[in-house]
Amino acid sequence: MNGHALHPLMARAATEAARIARGVRPEQLDGPTPCAGFDTRTLVNHWVLYTSHGLEHRALRKELPKDLTEHDFTTDPEWADAYAAQLERAVAAWADPAVWEGDLDLGGSSMPATAIARMLILELVVHTWDVARATGQPSEVEDDLAVATVGLVEELAEMYRQYDGFAAPAAVPADASPLDRALAASGRDPQWASATASA
Repeated sequence: MNGHALHPLMARAATEAARIARGVRPEQLDGPTPCAGFDTRTLVNHWVLYTSHGLEHRALRKELPKDLTEHDFTTDPEWADAYAAQLERAVAAWADPAVWEGDLDLGGSSMPATAIARMLILELVVHTWDVARATGQPSEVEDDLAVATVGLVEELAEMYRQYDGFAAPAAVPADASPLDRALAASGRDPQWASATASA
């Protein structure tokens, strides 16, 4: 997919991420998540940093500053609204067709801008599901976005596993939904649920 096709998917994934963020309750931030080694606070900080600030900084060809990479966004009672606003800025930055052209410097290596954007869309969809499950919220991913995510996960899974970003793929039924197939391919259990999420 090129930028013209990917940008609407990015925008819809961001809209869902903002909705899920607003449903996170403060008392849930210390609870478990589908991501091994991440409690909900750690996951939310990773999610906010890379899928909103990182998304915009990649478009602008800028490195994330240290004050952002070390910041605990959840200390702000209005962090979810701030995240939603930052997502809007990030998606707007990718609306320029020129942003999708050329390569992005990754500190000693480079990668096509489109490839980076694809990875960030994958992160948006999958980590939004992670946060939704950790906090007992229904995740709403339209079929075309879920199908696109399956393709992205299958394409990038081995690279992610090299860096311990994904676990081994999980088994799902043959009639599993596109979203469940994407989650399973990323090493997640689509049926994962926290016993404390709705407490």
